[in-house]
Amino acid sequence: MATDVAVLQHGSIAEKEVNPAGLNHGCCGKGPGYATPLEAMSGPRESLIYVTCVYSGTGRDKPDYLATVDVDPSSQTYLKIIHRLPVPYIGDELHHSGWNACSSCHEDTSATRRFLVLPSLVSGRIYAIDTQKNPRAPTLHKVVQPEDIIQKTGLAFPHTAHCLASGDIMISCLGDKDGKAEGNGFLLLDSEFNVKGRWEKPGHSPLFGYDFWYQPRHKTMISTSWGAPAAFTQGFNLQHVSDGLYGRHLHVYNWPDGELKQTLDLGNTGLIPLEIRFLHDPSKDTGFVGCALTSNMVRFFKTADGSWSHEVAISVQPLKVKNWILPEMPGLITDFLISLDDRYLYLVNWLHGDIRQYNIEDPKNPVLTGQVYVGGQIQKGSSVMAEADDGTTFQFDVPEIKGNRLRGGPQMIQLSLDGKRLYATNSLFSSWDRQFYPELMEKGSHILQIDVDTEKGGLAVNPNFFVDFGSEPDGPSLAHEMRYPGGDCTSDIWI
Repeated sequence: MATDVAVLQHGSIAEKEVNPAGLNHGCCGKGPGYATPLEAMSGPRESLIYVTCVYSGTGRDKPDYLATVDVDPSSQTYLKIIHRLPVPYIGDELHHSGWNACSSCHEDTSATRRFLVLPSLVSGRIYAIDTQKNPRAPTLHKVVQPEDIIQKTGLAFPHTAHCLASGDIMISCLGDKDGKAEGNGFLLLDSEFNVKGRWEKPGHSPLFGYDFWYQPRHKTMISTSWGAPAAFTQGFNLQHVSDGLYGRHLHVYNWPDGELKQTLDLGNTGLIPLEIRFLHDPSKDTGFVGCALTSNMVRFFKTADGSWSHEVAISVQPLKVKNWILPEMPGLITDFLISLDDRYLYLVNWLHGDIRQYNIEDPKNPVLTGQVYVGGQIQKGSSVMAEADDGTTFQFDVPEIKGNRLRGGPQMIQLSLDGKRLYATNSLFSSWDRQFYPELMEKGSHILQIDVDTEKGGLAVNPNFFVDFGSEPDGPSLAHEMRYPGGDCTSDIWI
């Protein structure tokens, strides 16, 4: 494998690192990532996956950790967890992850994709993990303590991290230290992971926080709304929705100025909007948000007068069920992503148990092109039954993989750069896992691989791919978000 030598400034010390091609650079001696989303599709095949793994909330008094998984079929350690980096504290709840630099910094030859940023959703700590010295065995670089963040910004419960072209790192925070949504906003860290302050202007914080995505050519950032941490950290209570403790709004900001210019109320069709993605093409003025509770994919778009509007683009119908906590079960769309060529959208229904592929070449009219069931509440062998209109009951066929019954439901997904392989974990958040899939506490998570037909559309479960977190050295763990060392379609933004 060819190598590049990059000179990095780390504090006042100049360090030389040898980087395997594809880990920190796209091509042509530029900065990190790729010049365009289409160029990224021809990047190297993924060989490693970094996965956040959780013991918080499981009853095991162990620190959460970052797992490194070998997904190179030619490797002697294929499908093995080859390294575990435990964080130094207990009770963090590692969740999402992002990079210190990505394709938004591609023109900056001094920038390097080196540090994986791990916000801890419950404790409020933020870890910077060095993946460059040894990509197969990352090391802890720095800890940003919650006391420092709270003192300087009042922010807590950090969630989504995105790198900015300026070199700063922006992290959505879901509340204040007491778990009240009113304290939420956006944290800025500098390139050395020092707390700079809030990104949004005073008085321009959103109603609720969760995910965000920016599209600089349209001078816009849009953020989403999960709920008040004081509510969601205790598990899901439907009464909390009625009490106004969960969101249903999109917040449209001027980018990069931080002024809230519009709030879109998604109404009862858009309850709990979670993940948000613009189309990858930076010239496009449309994207999607997955509304978990109502299980709709909502398309947002710019109108002729420059304001933003929305419409339901995909609707997953609830199922009538028996032997469950409610008479109807929503799909619960908890994650989705868009292929780098903006042709396909993939979503998961964490409760129903299916992964879907839609052709979105016409974003106004998505077409279902693939669907597989890989878990869920209604798989055969479960006590929960779905009921058809004629009163007959049914359950879904879910394959066993290498002799393993699939646990939980599909949750976080990640797509290969070329769009041909989709990876799925099954843990959402420890208190919700315990509530809806208690078996995950006893048996842990797994990663699956779905083969994708990128020409005609279609999904097929790979029967030979299974990464098991049920027999970890410290006991079964909960696996959440996945990242490749060289970036992916949910970490990188093009400007």
